[in-house]
Amino acid sequence: MVYKYDFLIIGAGVAGMSYALKVAREKKGSVCLICKTSLDEANTSFAQGGVASVTNLAVDNFDKHIEDTMIAGDYISDRAAVEQVVRMAPEQIKELVQWGVNFDKKDDGSFDLHREGGHSEFRILHHADDTGAEIQRGLMEAVRNNPDITVKENHFAVEIITQHHMGVRVTRRSPNIKCYGAYVLNPETEKVDTYLSKITVMCTGGCGAVYLTTSNPVIATGDGIAMVYRAKGTVQDMEFVQFHPTVLHNPKETHPAYLITEAMRGYGGILKLPNGETFMEKYDERLSLAPRDIVARAIDKEMKIHGIDHVCLDVTHKDPAETRHHFPNIYQKCLSMGIDITTDYIPVRPAAHYMCGGIKVDLNGQTSIERLYALGECSCTGLHGGNRLASNSLIEAVVYADTAARDSVKHVDLYDFNDKIPEWNDEGTMTNEEKVLITQSVREVNQIMANYVGIVRSDLRLHRAWDRLDMLYEETERLFKRVKASKDICELRNMINVGYLITRFALERKESRGLHYTIDYPVHAYDKK
Repeated sequence: MVYKYDFLIIGAGVAGMSYALKVAREKKGSVCLICKTSLDEANTSFAQGGVASVTNLAVDNFDKHIEDTMIAGDYISDRAAVEQVVRMAPEQIKELVQWGVNFDKKDDGSFDLHREGGHSEFRILHHADDTGAEIQRGLMEAVRNNPDITVKENHFAVEIITQHHMGVRVTRRSPNIKCYGAYVLNPETEKVDTYLSKITVMCTGGCGAVYLTTSNPVIATGDGIAMVYRAKGTVQDMEFVQFHPTVLHNPKETHPAYLITEAMRGYGGILKLPNGETFMEKYDERLSLAPRDIVARAIDKEMKIHGIDHVCLDVTHKDPAETRHHFPNIYQKCLSMGIDITTDYIPVRPAAHYMCGGIKVDLNGQTSIERLYALGECSCTGLHGGNRLASNSLIEAVVYADTAARDSVKHVDLYDFNDKIPEWNDEGTMTNEEKVLITQSVREVNQIMANYVGIVRSDLRLHRAWDRLDMLYEETERLFKRVKASKDICELRNMINVGYLITRFALERKESRGLHYTIDYPVHAYDKK
């Protein structure tokens, strides 16, 4: 089957749905939203903490938020991207509210603001401790009620379409690579359909699922980054994988591990060893409110020093009623494991959480491939630099959805559908009966990334990861050419591609900077005398 849409959006988190609503409002063409599972299973739903925006002008201002972001990003961040996001944030918050998103407020009607690690002021808007789910709910309702948006749930994008699919040789040096849409797997027919578009937008989220333990859902397999990389698009900063310092330690739940929001440390939670000793004073004067990279490395080191599989977060000194009010979901989750957070320590450990790098884009979300935009976690705007400042990601997604929508609406009439694109050819392939091969390969990717490309790295470990991933790549490509396309094997291909990119970029950075820490180069390149 061949479908045609003016705007084809792949991914349905806060970035994809925001963009869809914005372009649909302009009535400039048909809009299709491709969703890998159901609308409510995006990474956005798992974000607990909140959205960073300057709203309390009595004590806060844009310059403070900009500087906090630059410091957290180890000054690798693109200042133009930082300024754009910070200055546009308040207006985008208003739009989220107009779409039906409810942020917690005080009795006087002002926003109930939290503070998180790395922020100099209270500027985190939230909805209890499930902000992402509330944003997803509000946007889902708006999207479902919009007759101008076609939603295709449980559809999986296999590849984006470029000149390559017309027999033209495309390399990383090829000028003017163009995106004409995507090949999309329909699970009901088990066929790969052709979706032609004038504008394609990649909003596929992150890639935490390449690691053994992650706060991300199992669907976060880096699909968009891998597809664009295979299409010879530019990716950037893939070495900067953010490990959230505090997920709930539960060996039975690793994909996703349950997140203990950073807001709990902003609320006054103190990191301790299981015996009650504090340790953050050894690592940073900001103690438990240091940026995530510092806290995650500190916990990792303490776990190795003491031979333990977790540390603890202590909020037992806080008012129990206030704790239950601010963190109702965390309270109930821990209680289901026999932990009362008002009287007991919370067992926590780091887990893969957020990709700061991704598909390189400009201030309008435009990639190096013409007619292709990338938004949200799969993109690299330059905002995060070496390390993401807490709660900057959701607002980044909404701001760039706005700039991309404005830019693409201006250009959509300049493009035509490319009717010369061939349909997907699976002639001679067969249904894969060896699912065990894919399952085992996924486990291997998880183990490789966890053991060799984790919080603390070395050239020896990275080279070992490279060799192991290369072997898996060859095996998987042979299998992919032999069998019919399925979600399982496509996700495996993407995970291997992303694992390779993280490893390659980590090997190329000959310094420790931001989230990338290597024992072979333990200081910044510019610190060397």
